[in-house]
Amino acid sequence: MLIGYARVSKADGSQSLDLQRDALREAGIPEDQVYEDRASGARDDRPGLEACLRALREGDVLVIWKLDRLGRTLAHLVSTVQDLSKRHIGLKVLTGQGAQIDTTTPAGHMIFGIFATLAEFERDLIRERTMAGLAAARARGRKGGRRFALTKAQVRLAQAAMAQRDTSVAALCSELGIQRVTLYRYVGPDGTLRRYGKRVLGLA
Repeated sequence: MLIGYARVSKADGSQSLDLQRDALREAGIPEDQVYEDRASGARDDRPGLEACLRALREGDVLVIWKLDRLGRTLAHLVSTVQDLSKRHIGLKVLTGQGAQIDTTTPAGHMIFGIFATLAEFERDLIRERTMAGLAAARARGRKGGRRFALTKAQVRLAQAAMAQRDTSVAALCSELGIQRVTLYRYVGPDGTLRRYGKRVLGLA
């Protein structure tokens, strides 16, 4: 069975689905087998696409007008189609870049394989740039990862305050703008430094 999916980026009615609907109908897809979304491709919550993917069964073919109607990114597109392939569901693209893709044919499957290779290359580039950025940051004395909730001065203040038995933990947390659980990552109930506190002060 052929099942279609159509999407426009705006939900305010300024964009029409008519062009995609007409193309899908000409491809032989019944109107009641076309799933639609009015949402940005970057959004995770696309109920039309989710319903479409659930409706597809082994041997079906998902038909889309253009590749960018389906995936948020190249990597997301490849992941989606690979999942369809595992379920023995085909993909056919009607126009635009990727119009040669029809994973039900050997040639179309080969072309999609090139896309998958490009997606892996893209992931490797991102990973390489990230590692290079972290290395450069470390060379300048900075460490990657989550930013600390407290500064050096605030850690010292927390140390001194917690060392006093009459300190109100709630009042101290309010002054520092953090929650109790966060405070205890930096200093103990008696003011001793904990792992996060040592890291902020460069002692670990």
